[in-house]
Amino acid sequence: MLSLKSETRPEWPVEVAAHLNEVLIDHAHCEKKAAGTAMNLIFAYVDREPLCRELSEIVVEELEHFSLVLDLLGRREIRFRRLKPGQYGRKLNDLVRKLEPQRAVDRLLIAGLIEARSCERFACLRDHIQDAELAEFYGSLFESEARHHSTYVRLATMFAPEDVVHQRLEVLAAAEAEIIAPGEEEVRMHS
Repeated sequence: MLSLKSETRPEWPVEVAAHLNEVLIDHAHCEKKAAGTAMNLIFAYVDREPLCRELSEIVVEELEHFSLVLDLLGRREIRFRRLKPGQYGRKLNDLVRKLEPQRAVDRLLIAGLIEARSCERFACLRDHIQDAELAEFYGSLFESEARHHSTYVRLATMFAPEDVVHQRLEVLAAAEAEIIAPGEEEVRMHS
């Protein structure tokens, strides 16, 4: 369902527990970036109204999630601030082909893979975190991230036949698994 080629490293939830405040701040940044990604796609493909309408719904939902994470940070008295970003998103975006319509397909599929990984990470947190509020919170976000993943994959078929989209998704998903496998120096939602 999620098109991922790997599962989260077993040590990741332990790393998160040791750096929970930073991961929560990073999650807020991820929601903000997800809204920005959908908005950028609207600007890039403004001539495709059905795509723009579906992406506008994602923008709204991601901004709602951003607001929910900010509320969570506030309740926990964690100051929202800049963090050194991880390399996950940049490395994925480096895979985007330059020419259209392949560029559109890649941008949509990479957005979908990031949503899929977020969904998988939320399930991991729901199942492993020793904090009832956070477990419930991440469980509540799981479904929307899965829906965003499938929406992005479906939208890519506006630019290429379904079989071509799924072949490219296989390639990008394999690359995503390689990118996320080693983790990163800083613990992040996608480290």
